[in-house]
Amino acid sequence: MSQLETPLFDALLKHRNRHPIQFHIPGHKKGQGVDPAFREFVGDNILSIDLINIAPLDDLHSPKGAIKQAQELAAQAFGADYTFFSVQGTSGAIMTMILSVVGPNDKILVPRNVHKSIMSAIVFAGAIPVFIHPEVDPELGISHGISPESVEKALDEYPDAKAVLVINPTYFGVAADLTRIVDIAHAKDIPVLVDEAHGVHIHFHKSLPVSAMSAGADMAATSVHKLGGSMTQSSVLNVREGLVSPKRVQATLSMLTTTSTSYPILASLDTARRQLAIHGFDLIDQTIRLAQDARKRINKIQHLHCVGKELLNSSATYDMDPTKLLISVKNLGITGHQAEEWLRENANIEIELSDLYNILCLVTLGDSRKEINLLVNALQRMSDALESENTVVEPIVLLPDIPRLAMTPRDAFYADTEIVPINQAVGRISAEFIMIYPPGIPIFIPGEIITEENISYIHTNIAAGLPVQGPEDDSLQTLHVIKEHHAFR
Repeated sequence: MSQLETPLFDALLKHRNRHPIQFHIPGHKKGQGVDPAFREFVGDNILSIDLINIAPLDDLHSPKGAIKQAQELAAQAFGADYTFFSVQGTSGAIMTMILSVVGPNDKILVPRNVHKSIMSAIVFAGAIPVFIHPEVDPELGISHGISPESVEKALDEYPDAKAVLVINPTYFGVAADLTRIVDIAHAKDIPVLVDEAHGVHIHFHKSLPVSAMSAGADMAATSVHKLGGSMTQSSVLNVREGLVSPKRVQATLSMLTTTSTSYPILASLDTARRQLAIHGFDLIDQTIRLAQDARKRINKIQHLHCVGKELLNSSATYDMDPTKLLISVKNLGITGHQAEEWLRENANIEIELSDLYNILCLVTLGDSRKEINLLVNALQRMSDALESENTVVEPIVLLPDIPRLAMTPRDAFYADTEIVPINQAVGRISAEFIMIYPPGIPIFIPGEIITEENISYIHTNIAAGLPVQGPEDDSLQTLHVIKEHHAFR
């Protein structure tokens, strides 16, 4: 097969062009049963390939035809031994990756600044997370990657660990020395799993950080929809055979995946792979140039700073993706959340993320000079508008210490609980996840002892308008904690 081919997309078109009479789901029957206003908006083409796993179209749960061929082409494109398509997003791929290698009471090394799907998988597995401190940036008030040295130290202390998980690159585009981390883990026959949600493009351009498969990692959950041109909810799980069983990965993925898989989403993966394999370098090259131009122009705007390669000074900050525009707004005397709101209300611009001191803007294959000009001009207007209110803010690194794990996340999640006011929860064991989303980094996970420092961190983020999520009580006035059984007198 050639990377020019799209076997799944072609099979869908061939099937559609036969105009078969459908006595199977979905019930809208090529759009005939869809609400007319919705049908007019989305068009008949997409509805005509919204089909189900009938024989001519293969089955994601046991691929033998067009889906199998599409996945094989994707594996070639990503440098993997096997590639599995996910219609459950990268969260589904991450859960599959973790559940394929760890079980009850198995230890897995993970950075603290992980996505909530990783912690959810650890709860499902009944595994024990061993957290590694990411490197903290005191100027930006954010976490970066984990160093090879910290991985080596953790593996020396926990030689029975079943896997190491790495984020490459981070949400903010910073990558650790992944190749060294893989070499350290493989020397002990321990597989390396990579959360590559924000790195689908890095495999296709030599100027970007090394990809998981190029670094020799064993599995990588790679989000194609975020930066690779496919539809939302589409991702791939790339696998290298050896320390990981592809058959177990397939079985686990099938357990977690709907049997009513979306063929438009699968077809978008097939075609996005073709575009990346054939035109990826040129498209990404243009994207990098646009982003670098934006960075240069933003850094000429008073009170703003768009981060560049000056932050690469350790094995935890080894490389960076320049298409991520991480812009510090602290010298404007506002929070990142306030900058996000200003851009939304005054320039009709929606950004990817904001935190206490920064905003994050993504430049992708879908951008042109027009969008870059609109962004830069809006940032200039924002700086001009807020300059009179300017008071320099010295960032306080509020990332608290990792709480102590008193019981496994799974045991805590299923334990008897009670509700207490949040300010009376210090010293108790959390039964809930609490995180800032995006990016989904946990403040507490089930099983951790609640500390005063972390409660203060929650209040600080709420006061800044940032999205603290997780507890059943949306107001964050109360928390679920493990019920304490008092001794009989």
